[in-house]
Amino acid sequence: MVRYSLLRILIFFGFVFLFWLIGLRDNTLLLLGASALASAAASYILLRGMRDDITAKLLERHEAKLEAKQSGPDPDSDEAAEDAEIDRADDPRNADR
Repeated sequence: MVRYSLLRILIFFGFVFLFWLIGLRDNTLLLLGASALASAAASYILLRGMRDDITAKLLERHEAKLEAKQSGPDPDSDEAAEDAEIDRADDPRNADR
């Protein structure tokens, strides 16, 4: 993720330098705006593979979290012990205790 961000920044500054060389020095707003648009388009095309890899990794991590959540709590966890205690308290057979 850091590598992708650094490449995006380098592409932006590359376009800033390129547009500065071709004469957009006088208008800073135009220089930065044109650089931002050009770098966004270039990054979209040039960094597609890296973006897809990052997306796949994030999706795998999200699915693993969902799977762990759906499989239920660990029977040795504090959460499971609290749930068992609540279930025992709600059990009508334990009303007289």
